Amino acid sequence: MTGGIIGIIVVVLLGILGFNSFTIVNAGHRGVVVQLGAVQPNVLGEGIHFKAPFIQTVIPVEVRVQKTENSAVSASRDLQNVTTTIAVNYHLNPDAVNKLYQDVGLGYSERIVNPAIAEALKSVTARYTAEELITSRQEVSEQVKENLSKKLTMYGMILDEINITEFNFSEEFNRAIEQKQVAEQQALKAKLDLERVKIEKEQTIQQAQAVAESLRLQKQEVTPELVKLREIEAQLEAIKKWDGKLPNVTGGATPFIDVTTGK
Repeated sequence: MTGGIIGIIVVVLLGILGFNSFTIVNAGHRGVVVQLGAVQPNVLGEGIHFKAPFIQTVIPVEVRVQKTENSAVSASRDLQNVTTTIAVNYHLNPDAVNKLYQDVGLGYSERIVNPAIAEALKSVTARYTAEELITSRQEVSEQVKENLSKKLTMYGMILDEINITEFNFSEEFNRAIEQKQVAEQQALKAKLDLERVKIEKEQTIQQAQAVAESLRLQKQEVTPELVKLREIEAQLEAIKKWDGKLPNVTGGATPFIDVTTGK
């Protein structure tokens, strides 16, 4: 009976030993091997692996793309306070997760990533005025990405992409921008009105010049023959309108004669 108990204990121990002799690294992760408290140089890939039971521990570390969104307050070149909201995608270098775990641990996001984002934003936004941050957003984004990438690479992290989603300024600056836009719109309207008046004036002058030129040409075309022709046309028009009755009184080069009395 004692031998049976011992056998059961041996089987259980062998089962525990066998169970602790293997580890599985899931998809999108790497295994950091820690042996008696010391991080080992080898990194385990996805799948099942043998490990020394009770001596080695495997720490799973995710190497898939991770996202973090931060807001940082900084000052522009013209000393305007600006709050920048940025979304960052990054992943860990699969071959360097053991070094990252040894130097930083699993809290790399709070210890390295977030401070690096804030520092990169402050460094870049200080080179631009508040208005330039708005008008040159793509250029600002590229410089932040370059700056941040260098910082993360030092710790075995790879920057995939960043997106500056928003710039927020003080209420005073927003009002100043709004007033400037209103002034620009009013100036543009005044300019367009001036151009319209100028065009209308030119059109009026051109019309007057055209009328004057027409009258000048008509005056040049008036000849004695034309005057005589117009007189004849007037007489013919009068004949057409005559009703066949002689006038009671006529005059001209001779004295007036009353044709009704024969005197």
